Amino acid sequence: MAPTDLTMSALVAAGAHLGSSSESTRPTFLPYAYGHRAGITIIDLDTTLPLLRRASNVVREVAKNKGLILFVGTSESLAPCVRKAAQRLGAQGFHVGTSWKPGTLTNAWELFGSDTMIKLNTTPDLVIFLNPLQNLHAIRECAISRIPTIGIIDSDVDPRVVMYPIPANDDSIRTAELIAGMLSMAGKEGVDQVAAERALAQSQSKRARPEGADDGI
Repeated sequence: MAPTDLTMSALVAAGAHLGSSSESTRPTFLPYAYGHRAGITIIDLDTTLPLLRRASNVVREVAKNKGLILFVGTSESLAPCVRKAAQRLGAQGFHVGTSWKPGTLTNAWELFGSDTMIKLNTTPDLVIFLNPLQNLHAIRECAISRIPTIGIIDSDVDPRVVMYPIPANDDSIRTAELIAGMLSMAGKEGVDQVAAERALAQSQSKRARPEGADDGI
């Protein structure tokens, strides 16, 4: 499913509208709350859908510009989800499905050693968090390193912790799979667009060469 094809009914079916307990709702989350029912906050999916599409556009543009995208879901149930999302992006996709090692971004040279860092010579251009509340230290590292972040933000999380919040139920695996799938598909669109443009340029270059021209001259 392409990001533009996502419907409200798909989000409802995934349980994306079910927030955390009303008592734990952050005041800063209230603009994204529809109301309260049976002791839980109901997330207003009318705000979720456009913010998810905005995040998808960000992922697409980063991928189109050959950026590296890191998916983070640090729980046993989220590990397959972030792995699959990263695989869609090929060489531009990475994932963390276990615990985030403190200093991964801010102290990488000391943590991994200079030899390893020289070989890698890479840092992500965008980090996507499926469970931000469990990875606040990682989000802090991204902020220090000036790396933009996207995150599924439940009602008990301050939406300001990430650059591009997506209000939704972060306890629902189906919601995480749906959102990670949409974002990774958007990234794949960016990767595929670059490949198509490269193939077109090569084709035009070949047609522009005089017939029988010798590359050695």
